Amino acid sequence: MHLPAPRGPLSDRVVTALRGDTDGIRGRELDVEAHLPTCDALRDEDFQLALWVLYELHYRGFDDVDDRSEWDPELLRARGRLETVLERDLRAATRGLLATVGDEDGDVVEQIRELIDAADGPDVPRFVQREATREQFVDLMVQRSIYTLKESDPSSFVLPRVDGPVKVALAELQYDEYGGGRPDRLHATLFAKAMEACGLDSAYGCYIDQATASTLALNNTASFLCLHRRLRGAALGHLAAFEATSTLPCRKIASGIQRLELGEAVWDYFDEHVEADAVHEEVALRSICAAAVAAEPALRSDVLFGAAACLAIDIVVAEEMLVRWRPNTHETAVRSQASA
Repeated sequence: MHLPAPRGPLSDRVVTALRGDTDGIRGRELDVEAHLPTCDALRDEDFQLALWVLYELHYRGFDDVDDRSEWDPELLRARGRLETVLERDLRAATRGLLATVGDEDGDVVEQIRELIDAADGPDVPRFVQREATREQFVDLMVQRSIYTLKESDPSSFVLPRVDGPVKVALAELQYDEYGGGRPDRLHATLFAKAMEACGLDSAYGCYIDQATASTLALNNTASFLCLHRRLRGAALGHLAAFEATSTLPCRKIASGIQRLELGEAVWDYFDEHVEADAVHEEVALRSICAAAVAAEPALRSDVLFGAAACLAIDIVVAEEMLVRWRPNTHETAVRSQASA
């Protein structure tokens, strides 16, 4: 994968710095301050792309960037400034959801479920099930490919940061995500096959130039939480909300795939998640989050923040997607939810 095309002054500074100095930034100041958004960074594609590029150095990297750039102090300093903005807007976006949670000393599993029940956004899977065209479904696959071709990789950063039963449960969940010992059942591989069956290129990062601001924000949120030890509780909460809101949506999408007659290879990925994520939901909620809070009660607020962040970003993604797909999106969303 090569560096993406910049989308504004901030991503241009980051991409230019990486492209222009294969030996690293060498201590030169990468000035990002003047271009940081003062609000709504979750919908700012220039900001989100710049941060995504910096995070990607910790994953597969770029063919046209020296791997030593991953730990360049100036790039890390710039990333830290962007992360401050991201966290600011994630905290703001989750404030209302977190206010719905009851007693601070209650059952953390029930508190996460309360957050899920309180999260109210457009039902994109229902739209896919009943109305989406083939072209709209392909667009969904393109957007999801940015995360799913490295599915579960962010959570692997958390394993060294937890211990005991939580580590065991997280490793168990990751083992399933990585195919249960079978490379052909690796979830990222299943998704790649689904992309190919849709006529898409399954190369990692192939569609980064088509990724929307919210798609990038979804990816960046996972990376942000999982790459910081201080936010390990939030990373676990994020994982739990992700798994707990996967089974029914995947069932709806699988139904839409059948309606569109897209074929077994496309259906297989989503059908796999109907069964797997039903199990993973309980593991993530009880064996991971509840166990983590029992061992470290101070993690409760972070676990809930991470869960709320996952849900809040999902709403932003759904809203942005339906705006692209249909006019009068709000009316469409209301009709879809009312008929559910």
